[in-house]
Amino acid sequence: MNRRHLVAAAGLLLAVLIVVAWANPALLIVGYEEATVTVADDESGATLASVDARVADGPVKQYVGLSATESLAPDEGMLFVHDEPAERAYVMREMAFAIDILFVDADGEVTEIHRGAAPEGPPYTRYEGEGLYVLEVRAGYADEHGIEVGDEVRIERAD
Repeated sequence: MNRRHLVAAAGLLLAVLIVVAWANPALLIVGYEEATVTVADDESGATLASVDARVADGPVKQYVGLSATESLAPDEGMLFVHDEPAERAYVMREMAFAIDILFVDADGEVTEIHRGAAPEGPPYTRYEGEGLYVLEVRAGYADEHGIEVGDEVRIERAD
C-alpha cells in the first residue's frame, strides 16, 4: 500500500471514530473517579444520607451523565463537579429512569432540589439551579431521607 492509500485509510478511520463518538459519547469515557457524598441536616448537623457517587468532572462525562446507566442502587448517584459556581440547567436526555437533582453551592449548601425528574424526549424540561456541584440520585431519594434546601453536603473524594 502506498503512502496516499495509508493517508486516505487513516482519514477514513478518523472520520468513522468521530461519527461513532458523536453518536455515542459514552464510548469516550474510560472510567470515573468516585466520591462519598454525605448530606447533613442544616439545623442539627445529623447525617441524613450518604451516597456513593461517580464523579462527572469533565465535559464529556457531564454531557453523558447518567444517560448510559440502566438504574441506580439505593445509595448510588452521580456528582457533577464544575469549575465555578453558576446558574445551571440539566435535562433528562436519553435517561432510562427518574431522578432527584440537587444543586449545591461552593460552601456545600443545597440550593435547589428537583424531585422526580422523569425521562422525556425533546423538547426537554430544563431543571435549573445555582451551584458548583450537582448531585443526581434515584427519584424519591430526597424525600426518603428528608433532604431539604439549606442542608449541608460534604464530599469525600476517593484517592
